[in-house]
Amino acid sequence: MKKLLTLTALTATLAATASAAPVISAQSIIVNPVQNNVNVRVWTNKDTSGTRTPSYFPGERIQISTTVDQDAYVYLFNVDPNGQVDMILPNRYAGGANYVKANTTKVFPAPGAGFTFDIAAPYGLNKVLALASRTPLNIEQLSQFKTQQGSFQTGIQGQGQLAQALSIVVNPVAQPIPQNSWDSATAFYNVAQRPVSAPAQPTYPWTQVRVWRSYTPYTSGSNVVTVYQDFNTQLTDQGYRLVSRNQRGNELSATYRGNNGTAQLYIRLVNGQFEVRINR
Repeated sequence: MKKLLTLTALTATLAATASAAPVISAQSIIVNPVQNNVNVRVWTNKDTSGTRTPSYFPGERIQISTTVDQDAYVYLFNVDPNGQVDMILPNRYAGGANYVKANTTKVFPAPGAGFTFDIAAPYGLNKVLALASRTPLNIEQLSQFKTQQGSFQTGIQGQGQLAQALSIVVNPVAQPIPQNSWDSATAFYNVAQRPVSAPAQPTYPWTQVRVWRSYTPYTSGSNVVTVYQDFNTQLTDQGYRLVSRNQRGNELSATYRGNNGTAQLYIRLVNGQFEVRINR
């Protein structure tokens, strides 16, 4: 009889508690990210801060650096301006070189690695995505090997599809990887066209001194006019403008004006050779 009373009292207490329980609403649930212990960071050799967008020209070589707070396997993806995603590490030349020790900085490719990261078109904004996992990932689920370039072609367009594909690899249903055992980070760079530089002006011996003199042997068909035409072209190339020209027999003189002053050209045929003098 006593036992029955105890059960009856307990039942009444539970009923009373249930009737007084608060209603759970969506506002009562606070979403907090799981603390990440890997903490990967990534940057390029032209921006060690990892916060800017440096420019590279086709043919230049880029180095990518990473650091992690925990020992981890690092996977590097490049997302080009068209959304094409390629896995650049690991690759056919890197082997197991994508393992990074905690609190150390590792540069890819390392000196003597046997491969380089070379910049190529298309032009525009590119993104390097670094994924670090404390356990190795099955990259065959992500990529198809591209033999020509030594990288893995993902067949994925855009970072959204890449994130979806990575979620399958990082968190498989059978053996989910703990959230705090992997992390990702990004670095940006721009592939730019090389500026077109103006062709260099030719340099001539007379541009190095204030008074210049030379002697050229006479050849059949040459005269002071043909010699003048050659030096007139040289003076014009250097920015001089013809002001006056006078010829008397086998002698010719010309005056030029340029940004740095005047130049005097004297040519004469004497003793079987042309004497040429330029005063500036």
